[in-house]
Amino acid sequence: MDRIDLFRIFVRVVECSSFTRAADMLGLPRSSVSAAVQELEGRIGTRLLHRTTRVVSPTQDGSAFYERCLRLIADVEEAENVFRQTNAPSGRLRIDVPGRIGRLVIAPALPEFLYAYPGIDIDLGVTDRAVNLVEDSVDCVLRVGPLPDSGLIARSLGDLPLINVASPAYLRRHGTPQAPDDLGEHLAINYASPSSGRIEAWEWVEEGARKTRPMRSRVAVNSAEAYIACCLAGLGLIQIPAYDVRSHLDAGDLVEVMPSYRAEPMPMTLLYPHRQHLSRRLQVFADWLETLLRRRLL
Repeated sequence: MDRIDLFRIFVRVVECSSFTRAADMLGLPRSSVSAAVQELEGRIGTRLLHRTTRVVSPTQDGSAFYERCLRLIADVEEAENVFRQTNAPSGRLRIDVPGRIGRLVIAPALPEFLYAYPGIDIDLGVTDRAVNLVEDSVDCVLRVGPLPDSGLIARSLGDLPLINVASPAYLRRHGTPQAPDDLGEHLAINYASPSSGRIEAWEWVEEGARKTRPMRSRVAVNSAEAYIACCLAGLGLIQIPAYDVRSHLDAGDLVEVMPSYRAEPMPMTLLYPHRQHLSRRLQVFADWLETLLRRRLL
């Protein structure tokens, strides 16, 4: 087997923590993946992986070799592109984005990207679940909101404005709040984080300071789709990215309230697993995505 192919197989095994998952991702028999790693260990003269019945993890030498493999694979891909006639980026990208942004913004715009880069294919994951880039073998993910500390590389794409909205039916029944002091007389639709289950507090910025308060609620949801649907049904106030409800605002199905007391904008961030040697296809996709999101959302 070609040495670079051995490197690619080893990298995928490390990222999947499993011979079986790596074989599925590569479209190879599990026995071929195991044999490839054994051949690589024989060539190098050191053990690269700890193998147990439940998980596969790199040894100390394996971790160091994994980083070298990433650089070597990226260099080979760049060298191959240099000598192609078109010098165009090519290959498959696996990306993951939040549900509403994926469906409303990215998917409709993908034809322009694929037309501009005919050598690139896209595996588009659309979910509100926080995927693990390494374990799920994803090239990059788009995250909205504050990020926990991690070893991932973050590229800021801007801040997503949030607004407060309600349905006309709700406002006819309960009145229109003018300021946070009025919220004690109102209901909110609670949003529970899909990953942690934590209920988000009502938030606003006043005189440069971030403030929060709990809200009375009759219903809680854990998806943006249900959040908006419950608001349209007149069940309470919500705080939502402006792009998410623009069509409902234009149609008069929802109304913005308390425009002077909005929550802090949410940061949008593109995350990569590694700092150095991003593939050309990932670089051009990241640039295209940033331009798209700034044009459509900000």
